[in-house]
Amino acid sequence: MNDSLNDSVNGGATRAGEMDVDGRTVPVPADPTESLARALRRAGRTGTHIGCANGDCGACTVLIDGEAFKSCIVPAWRAEQRSVRTIQGLAPVDGDLNRVQQAFRSEDGFQCGFCLAGPVMCLQELVDGDPEPSDDAVRSALAGNLCRCTGYQQILRAARAAVSTGPRPTDRAPAGRADVAPG
Repeated sequence: MNDSLNDSVNGGATRAGEMDVDGRTVPVPADPTESLARALRRAGRTGTHIGCANGDCGACTVLIDGEAFKSCIVPAWRAEQRSVRTIQGLAPVDGDLNRVQQAFRSEDGFQCGFCLAGPVMCLQELVDGDPEPSDDAVRSALAGNLCRCTGYQQILRAARAAVSTGPRPTDRAPAGRADVAPG
């Protein structure tokens, strides 16, 4: 950790850092205990839901520099000088849904939509790193996301549809993990 980060976390100094959220510059909260999920919601990215606030459900999943993380357990300051992509930022500027979002829509991969960020963002990370993942890789990517509505079969059907459509240049980014906070 650099000295300015130690000063801000340990000394309570005001943060002046920024993060890129879906292509917009957003200030990093001064409070070192504020979660990234709360900071994103305050910044208007309300597609990032807070379901459990302890990293169990996945409703708050975002991509940080292309890696999926459960933002309710990531301190917002960890996203300083990083690129954060929310479910709202997946669709290209022209408004069309990307291939993962389109598959979930076409295959009715959700019901209420509260948990949607989890499976969509984790699957996005997977296809960004491997445009033709195995069924086991799809199931592994979706593990750790809870849904109380669908019974998971609709989510798996949507995931299979998304991976069968092949890559598009707008879907590409580096791969990573959702269960470890960025360092």
